[in-house]
Amino acid sequence: MEAVILILALLFVAFVALGVFASVKAVKAAKRGVDRTISQARRTVEDTTLRARSMGQMGVPGELAQLRVRLRTSMKATQDALHAGAAEDASLSESVALFERLSAHGRELDDDLRQMERDPDRARVAERLAGLRERTERITRSADSLRWAARDRARKFAEDDLASLSEQIDVESGALRHWSTVDSVDSHGEEPAADGRTDAARAEAIEPPDPRQNVYPWQKQARQARPETTN
Repeated sequence: MEAVILILALLFVAFVALGVFASVKAVKAAKRGVDRTISQARRTVEDTTLRARSMGQMGVPGELAQLRVRLRTSMKATQDALHAGAAEDASLSESVALFERLSAHGRELDDDLRQMERDPDRARVAERLAGLRERTERITRSADSLRWAARDRARKFAEDDLASLSEQIDVESGALRHWSTVDSVDSHGEEPAADGRTDAARAEAIEPPDPRQNVYPWQKQARQARPETTN
């Protein structure tokens, strides 16, 4: 009896531990989903604000906003293109790794640009604007190169696959239209001549059948003579 109680107690503890573990996993997953949603919403608001600032402000603040918009747009487009391509082409994994390294420089530059936007010393910011512009150009050029290379690779594979498929379809179409001798050969395997008659039909036309071999219904066959019997 004590063994049964002990087994039931162990099962109860195991079920409770399993339930707690599942609850913790669900809470963490929900928290990650909420954090991801908040991050995306914050990024959308920030991008909208930057675009409005880049078009509405003049001078150094407006140029800083333009640099941030250009940097973030290029990095986001390259990230989407590489991740979408890597799901179908495993050879892009190296490109994804290179982009991750480039993203670290992009995030660092974006932070520097954000700080320059808040800096009250506009003269000092103007002095550093040329270096920030050059860094933005280098990072965006590298990101664009990766993105277009991935797109060109995907397009080349698609064109090769389409060419191969077209060749296969042409071969299959030719095979479907190849209804040559099979349909024109009769049941005896004789091919018709130019006038549409077979060899047997032509021979019959040249040599008509013997009329004596034809037996008509009104003709009676001669009775065979019975042998005479002798007593």
